[in-house]
This record gives sequence, C-alpha cells and structure tokens, in this order.
Amino acid sequence: MIDLTIRLTDTEGKRLYQQIYEYIRDEIRKGKFLVGEKLPSARSLAEYLQVARSTVDFAYGQLVAEGYVEARPCKGYFVSQVEELFHLPEEKHREQFPQPGNQVFDDRREEELLKREPHGIRYHFSPHGVSLRDFPFATWKKITGNILVDANSEMFALGDAQGDWQLRETIGRYLHSSRGVNCQPEQIIVGAGTDYLLMLLEKILGRHVPVAMEEPTYKRAYKVFESFAYKIEAVPMDGSGMDVGKLKESGARVAYVMPSRQYPTGIVMPIGRRMELLRWAKEEEGRFLIEDDYDSEFRYRGKPIPSLQGSDGEGKVIYMGTFSKSIAPAIRVGYMVLPPRLLSAYKHNCGFYASTVSRIDQKILNVFIREGYFERYLNKMRKIYKGRHDFLLGQLSGFQGAFSISGENAGLHLLLTSKSRLPEQELIDAAAREGVKLYGILDACMKKDGPAAEGYSGTVLLGYGALEEQELAEGVALLKKAWRAYL
Repeated sequence: MIDLTIRLTDTEGKRLYQQIYEYIRDEIRKGKFLVGEKLPSARSLAEYLQVARSTVDFAYGQLVAEGYVEARPCKGYFVSQVEELFHLPEEKHREQFPQPGNQVFDDRREEELLKREPHGIRYHFSPHGVSLRDFPFATWKKITGNILVDANSEMFALGDAQGDWQLRETIGRYLHSSRGVNCQPEQIIVGAGTDYLLMLLEKILGRHVPVAMEEPTYKRAYKVFESFAYKIEAVPMDGSGMDVGKLKESGARVAYVMPSRQYPTGIVMPIGRRMELLRWAKEEEGRFLIEDDYDSEFRYRGKPIPSLQGSDGEGKVIYMGTFSKSIAPAIRVGYMVLPPRLLSAYKHNCGFYASTVSRIDQKILNVFIREGYFERYLNKMRKIYKGRHDFLLGQLSGFQGAFSISGENAGLHLLLTSKSRLPEQELIDAAAREGVKLYGILDACMKKDGPAAEGYSGTVLLGYGALEEQELAEGVALLKKAWRAYL
C-alpha cells in the first residue's frame, strides 16, 4: 500500500480536500504511483492527516470520477491505468473543481459544508450524512453492464420530459405500497434533484405566490423559493407541526410542509393536524400543500407514517421525494407527483423543458427498484442506521443531566438541547476545538431573531448516518471532553 506524505497548508485559498486530490492526481501523472497500487483507506488517511473523513471522501470521489483511481468494493482504492493525459491549465482547473456534496452528503446540506473546514476536525456529525460504504456497487455495476449490452439507438435519444414511462410506473407502484400515495404515471415528473422540481413548480403555480414554510425549515428550499421572488411567510410550529391558525393569518396560498418527519426538528405530524391542513387547502381555490417526504424510509419504531397525499381527496397536495438518501446522493433523481388539476398547467408552461436525467440512469434505477434490489438495500440500511441510532443514544446517556434529546426513532440525526440554554455557537466552537464538527438549528431558521429561533436556542444536531460505531464513540468522547464544564 502507498504511503502518502501530504503536507496540508492554509495558503493559496485551497480547501483541504482539493489539496489531497491534487497531490494524488499529480503523483499519478508523474508516474510516482504504479498502476494497481493500493491507496490508504479513507478512514486511515483521515486519521493520519487529522482531517474529517468526509474531506478524504470528497478527494477520493473526484479521483474516481476522473479515472485516476478505481474503487473496488470491499477492497479499497487502487491506482488506475492512465494514458495520454490531457492537462488542463492549473488556474482553469481550479475554477472548475466541483464543490463537495455528491459523495457523502445529500442536497440537504447547508452552506456550512461549502466553507473551509477547520484544521483538526476528525468527526463530522453532519445531519446530511449518509453511508456509502455498504452501497451494492457490484449489483449496480451488473445492472449497468446488462443495460449497456442491450442498448439500442432509442436509449440514446431524447426521452420524455416527465421521465421514462416505465420508471414512472415503477415509482408509482413503490410510492403506493410504501407511502400510500395514490397516483398514475401521468402525474409523476422525474427530475435531477429537488431544486429542478421546485423550479418547475414556480412555472406551474405562477410568479409571486405567497408561500408559508415551517420555522425552522429546510433552508435550501427556502433559498430556492426566495430566488423566485416569492413572498415567504415563516409560520411557527407547535408540538404537532405547522400552526394552522398562524397559517391562516399569513395570507399564504401554498404551504410547504414535511409531515412525516419535519426537518430539522424531527416532529411527526399527527392525523388531526394533517386534516386541518387539508381543510385549509380546500377552503379556497388555488391553495395547495407541498409535501416534502425526504427521508420517510428510515423509521426505527412503529409502522411507516402514511403520506399526507394519501389522505387528500381533493387534489390539493403536491408530493415530492428523492432517492438521494435512500440510495445515494450521486444518483440525483427526484420525483414530484402533481394533482390532476395541475397537469394542464405543467404541460402548457413546462412542456418544452427536456428531461434532466439520463435515460440510461433512469433505466438502471428502474431495474434496481423493479427487481427488488432497492427493497433489499433499504432493509439492510435500516438495520445499519438503527444500530448507529441506538448506539449513539447509549453513548449520550451521560449527557442527559445537562441536555435533552429529541428527534429520535427516525431519520439520520438527533437533536441535543442544552437545558440551561447555553449559546448554540459556544457549544459548536467548544466541540470544534476538540476536533468535532456540529451544526446548530439556527442555520435552519429563516428569522435568526424570531420566536422560533429563541425557542430552539441551545440546540445542536448530531447526524450519525456517515459515521460507524467506533467513530461515534470516539466523537462522543471528544464531545464530553469539550463540554465537560457543562455536564
């Protein structure tokens, strides 16, 4: 195995993952690393360099994408055969270097992920983290190979703007059996991520529509709506979700909600509140609910929570989901189920848009779901994430005198709230000094000085999706050391 003597610096404005990427890339170009040589594991290299595991994952992911390195399932990373390299000018290459986000974290990351990571960060408790170590690479490769063997010219032609019919049929059956969603393939639109689908909604619903969002909320959707010049109303929540009384006062015509597990609070909306929202939507023509069902697959106690759309008999719910967490962020496939009454507006205002997802990728995903691989993978990941969830709760037992724990039994993160309402940033900074990266709930608030922000003061998010048990134990031990004055 190759020993890497990488010297990380804080000069030239380069992020740590970029320095790692460029060092390995340049050594391969110079012939210093031989074809087939094994690189250190991401974990061991992260420990050696004293950086977060995600930093090395970003670097390795880019090397794999560009063909310098080959990832072999259950074996590690190996130097690829590289011939007749085309060298980009250094400055241009640096400008085009991709930002992190499609290797370990899904598109629910906040802007913090794009900032320079502090030196010495060893454990990244990102609420957006997912595990790719258990991804069925061999199965995905097999499906891809079979599809390309049978490929014909039609597969390389421009497909249906809504997505291939077979994939939409498969998604419709999956949503009905797993989430109780009632829809036909004609109602489903497949797109490259939530951002694209929200962009289509702006064309469907019209411009300058007043939108209500839960406070705190999924900040990325907030920024997308803000870019549309929408008037956004931050509606406070109670223990059941969005306050419908405050929603009525807001004057909004569209409400964006996450009833199955609200991000970031983890609140599950009870049936009574769901019926209140549906009644609000039915009271006036032109009112709609956007249901974001972003990680409903991961529930560790009780039965799955049915979708809000499944209870809608009036065509008032726009249902949205993604495979970013349930399969992998790099899949970049999301879907939206429109009520029948909005289909004509979609065809009139968006019919000229081309599909944003490769037909080959759609075909692979369709086979992956239809032939049962997706279900088996989900069952496997539920067990893994439940194990990490339970293990983390056990590790946090010593914190319960000073902190309350919430948001458990579902999703991929927990919430820790200081009982003495210590400043959020103070907790985050103390953890960072010991090598632990945390996120505060204020990052998800639209109004930093509003009542919701005050109500959740002293709250940090602990994501466990991308960390194994040993990493969780070591990270929590460092948190105890960082917060020993508070415990």
